Amino acid sequence: MKKKLVFLTTLLFLFAMTMEAQNSIPEVTEVHEPVPPVIDPGVGTAPPSDAIVLFDGTDLSMWKGRDGDSAPWDVDNGAMTVVPGSGDIHTKDGFGDIQLHLEWRTPEVIKGEGQGRGNSGVFFMGRYEIQVLDSYDNPTYPNGMAASVYKQHIPLVNACRKPGEWQTYDIIFMAPRFNEQGRVTYPARVTVIHNGVVVQNNIEIWGDTKYRGLPTYSKHEDKLPLRLQDHGDLVSFRNIWVREL
Repeated sequence: MKKKLVFLTTLLFLFAMTMEAQNSIPEVTEVHEPVPPVIDPGVGTAPPSDAIVLFDGTDLSMWKGRDGDSAPWDVDNGAMTVVPGSGDIHTKDGFGDIQLHLEWRTPEVIKGEGQGRGNSGVFFMGRYEIQVLDSYDNPTYPNGMAASVYKQHIPLVNACRKPGEWQTYDIIFMAPRFNEQGRVTYPARVTVIHNGVVVQNNIEIWGDTKYRGLPTYSKHEDKLPLRLQDHGDLVSFRNIWVREL
């Protein structure tokens, strides 16, 4: 028995010494593959070289209208503007996990208040909305203000610029996952940076963002179009691109 204990103790000692020797070699913890691809990150407002440009200020060829026809919004001076009553517009392509950049502007001439002032929205997969709203000195319910996950999550701060000034959204969206029975196994998550300020920090989306009723999940495709909302206000957008993650 004593010989066995001595043998086991010796083995443990040798194992510990081997592990200590490995830990003292920095190369042991170096990983050499995969090597990230090289991209051009862009200068100023230029998109990264691996981005899919959805609107460069010239036309709406990457978008369609609510009936599948050409997108009916106005394009002028590098921006597209909602034509009230014409309906939402959708990307022709579908997306899942993405990084989205867009710039938006509410009208300089203030009309209305609360939800009736500079209202639009960015819908991921056509159903998960990040609110666009003139929230500069414009009280409304906080889970419906600019940069909220509509009717779900209040932004950490109000980072809105004045009406008529361009604003930026940089958003990381992770799509939900479903099992074969249609149950959500991984809820959607989103991080929102509004004008350079983190206002939603990797939060869980509870389901589709509804005007009435509680959010719920229903199984859908892995990739679906982005949607921009016509809420009846002259909201403008420019410099829209995505990177698939």
